[in-house]
Amino acid sequence: MTTSLLNSSLTTIAPLAGASIAKQATIVVIGTIGLAALSQVAVGYPVPTTLQTLGVMLIGLTFGFRLATATLVAYLAGGAAGLPFFAPFGAGTSGYLVGFLVAAALIGFLADRGFTRSWAGTIAALFAGEVVIFALGVVWLSHAFNMSASEAIAAGLTPFIVVDAIKLALAALIGKGVLKGAEHFAKL
Repeated sequence: MTTSLLNSSLTTIAPLAGASIAKQATIVVIGTIGLAALSQVAVGYPVPTTLQTLGVMLIGLTFGFRLATATLVAYLAGGAAGLPFFAPFGAGTSGYLVGFLVAAALIGFLADRGFTRSWAGTIAALFAGEVVIFALGVVWLSHAFNMSASEAIAAGLTPFIVVDAIKLALAALIGKGVLKGAEHFAKL
């Protein structure tokens, strides 16, 4: 199974949409709704553990730069407009939300350039995305709650390292599977 996932020539699903605005919009809407659903799984305070980062990584890995960026912009705009996209986290999570956009764009950028063809490249791209999310999130958390850097790291990073490592591994496995399935579907 591992070998077949590595042999995929499709690096993102973006080529399947082609120039069709309708197909691209459909991908963005599905990604936005999926991310909104994953956002509702939240445990903890002031920064909860959610499945958002899993969704962000999957979107970046499978959608590519343009569609991932559009999806995260739609997600953030919908949440800012009052749609029930965000779990009720509070002011401390704004940095994480911005980090989601930057991370999805970065992962998508790397995927578009074939960086994620290998398992090592996939893990590296996803890890870079995680670093962006937590860097922006912890800085904002420190500012929003008037915490020292070490307090913000203790509250906004340390408790999530193991869980996010698991989500990163799941994103790699699921993302490779999605791309292989999409490639198979496209050949039908």
